[in-house]
Amino acid sequence: MQFAERMSLLGTETAFEVLVKARALEAKGKDVVHLEIGEPDFDTPKHIIEAAKDALDQGYTHYGPSAGLPELREAIAHDVGRSRGIPLRPEQVVVTPGAKPIMFYVLLALAQPGDEVIYPNPGFPIYESVIRFVGARPVPIPLREERQFSLDVNELRDLITERTRLIIINSPQNPTGGVLPSEDLQIIAEIAVQHGIPVLADEIYSRMVYEGEAQRIMVYDGMADWGIILDGVSKTYAMTGWRLGYGVMPEPLAVHVTRLMTNSNSCTAAFTQRAALAALHGPQEPVDTMMAEFRRRRDVFVEGLNTVPGLHCTMPKGAFYAFPNISEVSASSQEFANYLLQEGGVAALAGKDFGTYGEGYVRFSYANSLTNLRKALERIADCVEKFKR
Repeated sequence: MQFAERMSLLGTETAFEVLVKARALEAKGKDVVHLEIGEPDFDTPKHIIEAAKDALDQGYTHYGPSAGLPELREAIAHDVGRSRGIPLRPEQVVVTPGAKPIMFYVLLALAQPGDEVIYPNPGFPIYESVIRFVGARPVPIPLREERQFSLDVNELRDLITERTRLIIINSPQNPTGGVLPSEDLQIIAEIAVQHGIPVLADEIYSRMVYEGEAQRIMVYDGMADWGIILDGVSKTYAMTGWRLGYGVMPEPLAVHVTRLMTNSNSCTAAFTQRAALAALHGPQEPVDTMMAEFRRRRDVFVEGLNTVPGLHCTMPKGAFYAFPNISEVSASSQEFANYLLQEGGVAALAGKDFGTYGEGYVRFSYANSLTNLRKALERIADCVEKFKR
């Protein structure tokens, strides 16, 4: 069987590969603390599950519109518009099975071979993977620790060329937990409008901010014409396995993204859309409870990391990731992540898996119990001591 050359351009998401390795070690009897997978360890709230059951009983088991159920599109437009203080129409919303398709479809609709796409590095690895797959050239914008993992807007200006077709931003950010400040978002918006370049704002963690509220680029002048929001219910409502994401974008782009949905997935499962409707309309206390717990875990885990000689970790402002600097350990990020798993029984991800600027770091997801996080801290400290010898 001969495969298309473009298949060699696709990367992967190593969290799932590390999970498989960790499970294999567990099958041999090794105790492993799982800090590799980026998903809440909470159950989906009961009222959402009940809404899905009711939807199945009511016959939501058939095809629906490719862009999503009208009632969900209207609810998303209202929710996103209210939180950003901007008017939105349901026609600007496309519902997809998970949020990744929004990223994929937007790039397919906007970028061609020879075009350039600017994306954050370190960043979610699928950005670079899909950029390459559509034939465009990935142009990384570095996120540096000394800037609290925010990008440098002057560097961004210098990266713009006549071939730039899209700018991708992510705040709160995976893997660093960094948050773009409002002053930077405003300048990014000004750059985008000035050059006529769309901005894809990955806001999947937008409800996961520890101090104040998330700052969003759509509030700035001109973003109604150039802004694209990627979001979903997976992180906020602990619904990763439900596969329900959505994009909010200018209507002309929504038409093309909907056509891509028709040609690929046909539609998103109707009963999961009814569950998402319950998530948006229902009580939000489960979200607040989850975030309060994540804050406690963050404080314990990051403070613990900073007591380990050879590690230092910037306090994340959002999401549920810690991204400690391991440059004093005298190992590559991959070597140290492997050692942590094989010898220490702690599953983590190498920083280099998130791009070249991620080398010298490892990513931990603190979506685990305080008991397990404290156990992991002891094992991490022991591994660092042994490695430094």
